[in-house]
Amino acid sequence: MHDSPASDTVAPAPRRAPQASGHALHTAYDTALLDLDGVVYAGGEAVPHAVDSLAAARASGLRTAYVTNNAARTPQVVAAHLTELGVPAAADEIVTSAQAVARLVAERVPRGARILAVGAEGLRAALAERELTVVETADDEPEAVVQGYGGPSMEWGRLVEAALAVQRGVPWFASNTDLTIPSGRGIAPGNGSAVEVVRLATRWMRTPPEPEVAGKPLPPMHRESILRTGARRPLVVGDRLDTDIEGAHAGDVDSLLVLTGVTDAARLLAASPVHRPTYVARDLRGLLEPQPEVTVGPDGAAGCGGWSARALDGRLELAGDGDPADGLRALCGAAWSAAGAAECRLDAGKPLGRLGL
Repeated sequence: MHDSPASDTVAPAPRRAPQASGHALHTAYDTALLDLDGVVYAGGEAVPHAVDSLAAARASGLRTAYVTNNAARTPQVVAAHLTELGVPAAADEIVTSAQAVARLVAERVPRGARILAVGAEGLRAALAERELTVVETADDEPEAVVQGYGGPSMEWGRLVEAALAVQRGVPWFASNTDLTIPSGRGIAPGNGSAVEVVRLATRWMRTPPEPEVAGKPLPPMHRESILRTGARRPLVVGDRLDTDIEGAHAGDVDSLLVLTGVTDAARLLAASPVHRPTYVARDLRGLLEPQPEVTVGPDGAAGCGGWSARALDGRLELAGDGDPADGLRALCGAAWSAAGAAECRLDAGKPLGRLGL
């Protein structure tokens, strides 16, 4: 603990490039905290190389836990889905934002308290695990309102009950505030969109309420993951900068970004400091590999493998040859060094086209 006031705390310098690891990541960490959508599966099907990579990592002794902001499904259902895909998993390896918010609520209200739950079975099961009583309406005198993703079939009336209870001063919680969620048919509204409905319905109040949120990237989700897994040296593995990677920063742990989901190479190069991962890989095969060194010179020129990159006249330039992932790492070094503590706004179209990323 530091005795000095927060204003005296010196923030760490922004990351200038992805870091190196002389050891394969699955041997350098004891637990991988893996996001699901875009990392292990997409549209319900396994991401290429995910099944074999996870099997190899687990066979070598790496523990795995699957950490998701989706509060709709119970851990048992998620584990069964993973097992069907060829990734054997038990319910106790699944950590959901429903579990994180249920713990948060249980710390604020007495055992058996009445909770107005607006969500699917995953949220209700997590509240029951904490010995909390689910009620259906604002007239049932709830002691808290909790919103979690309810799926496409959630009734509008559930949001009405939540808004009425929050207007009456009932404490308000949300599993997460992701505005969107991927589906097999495209991008659909997520729990954050439902939270916005209640927020809009209560903004007329003199002091508009705000929910207490548990999910990634906020600390309650990271705490839930650590408590349930007992991880001592975890590695967060994800595809989203604003949840997985930012959450790793908030928890002060290392992270691996894979490019199989939401984040593409252009977004990675433009990342602000809290969104810059420790390591970068194209897919989960990166768990099984050492991570190469990225050198950054005093002039901001960066190199990795057979590639060199630099920022010049508002754009990124790339020279050399080799593994495209190394070329991307070199570009990260040049972009992040040029941007410092800001988002990088350099034109990267030409070098990314050359890399096929």
